[in-house]
Amino acid sequence: MFSFALKNILFYKGRSLTTFVLTFVSTLLFVVYVSMMDGSHKSMLQNAIKIYTGAIEIYHKDYRDIGGNEYLIQDTSAILKKISQIEGVEAYTSRYETFGLLSSKNNSAASMVAGIEPEKEKSLSSISEALTEGEFLTEKSGNCIYMGVELVKKLKVKLADEVAFIGAASDNSFAADIFRVCGIFKTGSFEFDLSTSFLSRDYFDTLMLSKNKASYITIKVDDLEHVEAVNEKIARVLDDNLESLTWKTLMKTMVEAMEVDSIFGYISLALFLVVIFFVIMIYGFINVSSRIKEFGVLRCVGISNSNIFSLLFYEIFILSTLAIAVAAPIGGYICYYYSINPIVIEGIAEMYKDYGIISDEIPFDFSVFTLAWNILLIYVLNFLSILYPYFYINSFRPIEASRHV
Repeated sequence: MFSFALKNILFYKGRSLTTFVLTFVSTLLFVVYVSMMDGSHKSMLQNAIKIYTGAIEIYHKDYRDIGGNEYLIQDTSAILKKISQIEGVEAYTSRYETFGLLSSKNNSAASMVAGIEPEKEKSLSSISEALTEGEFLTEKSGNCIYMGVELVKKLKVKLADEVAFIGAASDNSFAADIFRVCGIFKTGSFEFDLSTSFLSRDYFDTLMLSKNKASYITIKVDDLEHVEAVNEKIARVLDDNLESLTWKTLMKTMVEAMEVDSIFGYISLALFLVVIFFVIMIYGFINVSSRIKEFGVLRCVGISNSNIFSLLFYEIFILSTLAIAVAAPIGGYICYYYSINPIVIEGIAEMYKDYGIISDEIPFDFSVFTLAWNILLIYVLNFLSILYPYFYINSFRPIEASRHV
């Protein structure tokens, strides 16, 4: 039946070419679309984690729900020592965050002011890379404040200007100071740049009485895919009043948004595949309908129904294999190339900044596993497309089919 199917493919050149083109186009578009969608989601996640949020963060169990200085982490040095011994942890640091009022000569704005360890932050987040003016913090920066560009615009200040700070120290006492603007950053996340500023912990701890205390501890892991396993190890060494949360919980809103986007993306893709499936099936049905007499003669000379099915199967198998053999390397190369050299659309980050888009790049995701299941799905759809034509042929008796015009 295989050689017979090959002869039929060469004889019915128009049908064979059309089936080949449809399979080629559907495979290529499917592979590229899924790669672009997965790449966009991974890029959004990695950018969000890279800006400031860690892969894992450790909190007092009531800090996120209730908040307040009563639920700060105490004795952070002891906890950090335990974390340093856990396999899979690449970097870690403690942060002290508070909300206060920043004021320039003529303007005021509420801001989250965070005390950070500058050198450790360089390996944990991208806030140092987001520098646009001035300089990033050092351990000896003193009262230098590192501010988001939108916050700077709101306060109408510039480098070397002074801003007054009023807030509450870690023991709920009154805290106030004058900071000097030494650096301005722009991450591209509008809300973050509008509401965040940083100081070196060495100085900030003295002002806020927060030595060896932390709002939370943030952790970077070697491999984001293994974050759950690393988190389980961390949870085992923590006291009962502490909890460790992964990015899936910390960025639940973003995760849910990506899941919804994926659902709509796959719905759109499914509609596309359904259209392709019916086009291939209908075209195959039309061609089978024109070959009813041929199949009737074959059945009259003793060819069984199972052999007829094998004939149709081999025809679609050969055509699908040839089309996919051409489309898969091309699609794979496109995905690989654009995973290294993302497509750049100028202005897209500015247009969608409120949705967390911080880059004009549209990256692709190259994955052999994704490529394999995409190809397998096209195969399955093509094989399913021969079922109805097959049952239609069998609806004719052999003699009736052999006389069909």
